[in-house]
Amino acid sequence: MANRGTVKPSANFSASADAEVLHKAMKGLGTDEDAILQLVTARSNAQRQEIKASFKTLYGKDLIDDLKGELGGKFETLIVALMTPPITYDVTSLRNAIKGAGTDEKVLVEILASRTSQQVKQIVAAYKQEYDDDLEKDITGDTSGHFQRLLVILLQANRQTGIQAESIESDAQVGFLKYLIPHHQWLLFLVSRHDHHMRLVRLFDAYMKLSGYEIEESIKRETSGNLKDLLLAVVKCARSVPAYFAETLYYAMKGAGTDDNTLIRVMVTRSEVDLLDIRAQFRRLFACSLHSMIKGDAGGDYRKALLALCGGDDA
Repeated sequence: MANRGTVKPSANFSASADAEVLHKAMKGLGTDEDAILQLVTARSNAQRQEIKASFKTLYGKDLIDDLKGELGGKFETLIVALMTPPITYDVTSLRNAIKGAGTDEKVLVEILASRTSQQVKQIVAAYKQEYDDDLEKDITGDTSGHFQRLLVILLQANRQTGIQAESIESDAQVGFLKYLIPHHQWLLFLVSRHDHHMRLVRLFDAYMKLSGYEIEESIKRETSGNLKDLLLAVVKCARSVPAYFAETLYYAMKGAGTDDNTLIRVMVTRSEVDLLDIRAQFRRLFACSLHSMIKGDAGGDYRKALLALCGGDDA
């Protein structure tokens, strides 16, 4: 798939030269935050890993530790997130969501509903390697009911056998979903097929013809709370992952207060994947551009770094 991210690898890249720039920005009295944000947001994640290694070789110090010592607040959180490999970042986000004070269901929903089966497989393996714990066990120990069962299905998606297109089409033809919706078994059916986007969308259309309702309407009517959020996320991601994230970003910034954790997580994880498409969907769905909303919502170096990641204004 073509890279639809706003961040591309830098041409004429030199890890040692970049490491030197960062060292100089943090040396002596005061910190040159501008130099740090301009460099970090203009390098791909793979290049940032090379810079980290070069920094260690040149100065015998850990770049992340130095950045944490020099920066602060949301700006520090954003820069450290950008310096973290994508799978490691997802793994850390899930761990914090489970092991923190209370469970952050929003993070579980966002990551597990939007990542591909292959990515989930890598996350499960990396989680085991990093913490010597089983992600599925940790999630089941922290959740319950249908919500728990559906999260487990999303985690196991990579271990399931391929679903045949013919069976999905015939399911739709016999009104399978229409039958299952009132009986709640449809939950398992829907989520087990979450990685087959085009087929799911055909199913949603068939469901609409059979029942007279959009599937989202039925989910809202039949479920509530975390379960509803998870199912809606699966449906939205099947229809359009960029539209799902555009909506996620909008509601992270809308109203009083900002959900900075969500804002940072989405901007970082999508910056090299599909942020250009997210920007386009944001402009289509809402009466402003992503750039203008960030500009009005954040401040200081944090805002500058987010706008650099955003990469342009679609006003």
